[in-house]
Amino acid sequence: MHTLLTIQNLSVDFVAESGITHALKNISLTVNRGEIVALVGESGSGKSVTSLSILQLLPSPPAKYTSGDILFSEDGSEAINLLKKDRYALQSIRGNKIAMIFQEPMTSLNPVLTCGDQVMEALLAHKKIPKTTAKQQTIEWFEKVKLPNPYKLFDRYPHQLSGGQKQRVMIAIAMCCQPSLLICDEPTTALDVTVQKTILLLIKELQQQSNMGVIFITHDLGVVAEVADRAAVMYKGEIVEQNTVREIFLSPQHLYTRALLACRPVNHQRGERLPVVSDFLDTGSEAEGLKLEVGNTELKTTGQTSELRLQSSALLHAQNLSVWFPSSKSFFGKTHEYIKAVDDVSFEVHKQETLGLVGESGCGKTTLGRALLRLIEPTSGKIFYNGIELTAKKKDELRSLRKDIQIIFQDPYSSLNPRLTIGSAIAEPLKVHHILSTDKARKDKVVELLEKVNLKAEHFNRYPHEFSGGQRQRIVIARALALNPSFIICDESVSALDVSVQAQVLNLLNDLKREFGFTVIFISHDLSVVRYISDRIMVMNKGRIEETGPADQVYYHPQSDYTKKLIASIPAGSVI
Repeated sequence: MHTLLTIQNLSVDFVAESGITHALKNISLTVNRGEIVALVGESGSGKSVTSLSILQLLPSPPAKYTSGDILFSEDGSEAINLLKKDRYALQSIRGNKIAMIFQEPMTSLNPVLTCGDQVMEALLAHKKIPKTTAKQQTIEWFEKVKLPNPYKLFDRYPHQLSGGQKQRVMIAIAMCCQPSLLICDEPTTALDVTVQKTILLLIKELQQQSNMGVIFITHDLGVVAEVADRAAVMYKGEIVEQNTVREIFLSPQHLYTRALLACRPVNHQRGERLPVVSDFLDTGSEAEGLKLEVGNTELKTTGQTSELRLQSSALLHAQNLSVWFPSSKSFFGKTHEYIKAVDDVSFEVHKQETLGLVGESGCGKTTLGRALLRLIEPTSGKIFYNGIELTAKKKDELRSLRKDIQIIFQDPYSSLNPRLTIGSAIAEPLKVHHILSTDKARKDKVVELLEKVNLKAEHFNRYPHEFSGGQRQRIVIARALALNPSFIICDESVSALDVSVQAQVLNLLNDLKREFGFTVIFISHDLSVVRYISDRIMVMNKGRIEETGPADQVYYHPQSDYTKKLIASIPAGSVI
């Protein structure tokens, strides 16, 4: 085993008119052939900057390499310094000797080229082979990454594939030239647990077959335990701890590492208050004991109220609800095939209850959530809210009910208008529903809401792009609460957040729920999060309800084979 990559005392600054940001500060890291090294940390810690620096993919300016070397040796011979190579020399290395899988496949794949053409493009750029050979090798790689119907997928465009399939195409592009080093930048962040497990196993299998080195970037410590040999923990541009994965989990040395491990919902009982990174870094390990003690008290309270919620009358009742989309039409426009996104579903949600809705991508979770709000029109069935049949209401009649039923979307950035300040965005529903008579009264209300979600009054006039992902999520929570709703649907609202930011948002939701007494349907593919926050869990599969029950019962004692498969797919989170 020889060293493939050595990063020595690397520092990177971003220079702007507003000042200099020290993105990386004297970091050092090695990657050997045949091993997987995980880079772990929150957003902004420097993980992606490190990976992009290796191939000089950072825009310059504003990026500036102020010190350090990045040495690459493919076969144990004399190492080359990648930072001293010009763009022409790097072209023969990028995608050929060092390849990269990016976080978001939809934005990384070219929407106007077929998936097959994009793999062929990489092969033809680095190998002197005819197009017929490149096409055959592309199909072989589609088979290796276990894509269904490789010949058909060759001619399909990225938008015609699922998230997991797009990620496999990205893996095929990265692997087709058989690189010595593979960089994976959050390749499974937004995937459901079963697809994530498949992708992780695939990367590990391909890595072992070719004996390549892998840098695996993630904020999910469960994923680290699943795939990595060693881990480096990053915080504010520095590597604060490096060790084997086993030692990182069993004997973390740095307070930040301990904080990341403690923040995960999987380590806490339902309703317990989650610690966040600042608890550890501000006051040391004493905060952990304090939080756990407080959490145990809250857990007892939650346990006492859960039974009362389940005995209370239903706030929402879905009866034989179906949502079908036409998938195939005849020459004359008559539909003869449907996609049954939601298929004859019936269930109840009780007052002040949190119902967790889980399942794989495409199972119908989001469609069901939107159908309940009449954002998508049901094909058949009935929806009753507080005794009122929503499916019988015309759109104009629904408007007065809208303020009582809200949704928090998965991506806060795309659900906020980039041209509106966040103050205006939160005040908008107040204006639409004629709540409060003056602009000053509405502004005071918005400031109050911002403070409720741990933001400041001075944020009122800032735009969405000026906030982090976690802050934007809190902004859309504040907007949802502006009308004081009784019922909120959270659609994958913490799925792409770091563990510490996720803990903050989950604590916030629990606090606000206690204060305002609203009812929640919490949609997610992360079963450990759903188990932590929910009173009951409802599992969906192919448009139907597979299993429903108390959260702990479904999580620890699943009845259906499908639920057992979902639970088994959760990344280990432990190396014991």
